[in-house]
Amino acid sequence: MKYSKLIFASAIVVSLSITSCSNDNDDTTVNYTIPATYTFERNSVTSVDYSGQSSRLLMLEEMGNYIKTAATAGTIVDNAVLSNMYSNTNNPFSTTELNTSGKQLKNKTAASKDYFELFLGGGSTVEKTNVQAFFETQLTLANQASLGTVASAGVAGSYLDGSSSRLLAANGLEPQQVLLKGMMGAGFMDQVVNNYLSKNKLDEASNKINNTNKVLEEDKEYTTMEHAWDEAYGYIYGADGTKYWSSYISQVNADSDFNTLKTDIDLAFRTGRAAIVANDYTTRDAQIDIIKAKLALVPAVRAVYYLQDGKGKLTTDGGAKAFHALSEAYGFIISLRYTNKPGTNNPYLSKTEVDAMLASMVSGTNGLWDIDTLGAKLDTLSTQIATTFGFTVEQAATVN
Repeated sequence: MKYSKLIFASAIVVSLSITSCSNDNDDTTVNYTIPATYTFERNSVTSVDYSGQSSRLLMLEEMGNYIKTAATAGTIVDNAVLSNMYSNTNNPFSTTELNTSGKQLKNKTAASKDYFELFLGGGSTVEKTNVQAFFETQLTLANQASLGTVASAGVAGSYLDGSSSRLLAANGLEPQQVLLKGMMGAGFMDQVVNNYLSKNKLDEASNKINNTNKVLEEDKEYTTMEHAWDEAYGYIYGADGTKYWSSYISQVNADSDFNTLKTDIDLAFRTGRAAIVANDYTTRDAQIDIIKAKLALVPAVRAVYYLQDGKGKLTTDGGAKAFHALSEAYGFIISLRYTNKPGTNNPYLSKTEVDAMLASMVSGTNGLWDIDTLGAKLDTLSTQIATTFGFTVEQAATVN
């Protein structure tokens, strides 16, 4: 550890200021500014680092693109290649930087402190193992669907959706979409709200006193608490800043019913980071609650949107063409298990509830192929999600 020479430095123009009382039960008033962008410096260099998170976003992107490319080219998906990508073994990625990063997706799947280490959210090591196995199964299903058969009820294969060829499991789900949207929840969402923004993580051991005294990590320009906050930020805005959760935040925000979402999340991240630098833990904790609540809306709104989009396509475009939308819905419903409702340290919908919803979607003999084209089941699921999160099905269904 080393001691910082400066408490807070930022080279950018501030957008607003905040005055808050600290949570140390004294009368100290903390005055500081909130930067206009997520830019924080110490000793004239950046104190922000989320390179590991950026690497994992790029790794998932490569996995998804590998399946998509194989589907389009009509080639076989090599399960071993995907497995290597999931665990980052045998140099499976297109860049040396990813292959030698020392990061992987598998060990960050269902691996948060609150839900899977301390079990406060009802998780366990058994569930962690099962969740990882579930995603590994999606890799196998993608392989099976790529073997040259045309998809049909109860038969894994490919189907043409416009100019795109997609791979379907025997139950009609698209393994690529289940992998991508599901990992956004079990990997990225879980790490953001149940790990790096957990007070069990932020304040563990001597983190709080070290942050207050500005004791920095060895050879770094950040405290352990600052870095944890940055890592949460990186799972949203890492890589090029437009992938996965960042992209879907923007999509939901484009609807007038949710058009403050993007600003709210961005401001909460900036405010919380500035509060950490200023030792204002009361304000930090308030921003955690904002991020948890606002971020949880994203998979909820998108799940309802895709359930309704799939419902419409069941009647207008035929069964198989609806399955892409319904697979996205399925993946976003998986993500709901990893949300964290402020004040509860539990998901908005429990694992039992989420598992029941997922089972309902594929409950027929042939899964999605057997869904009622009138969409009664999809409407029921949509209403359950919308009611839980405090919006209407109609509001979510208008999001593009």
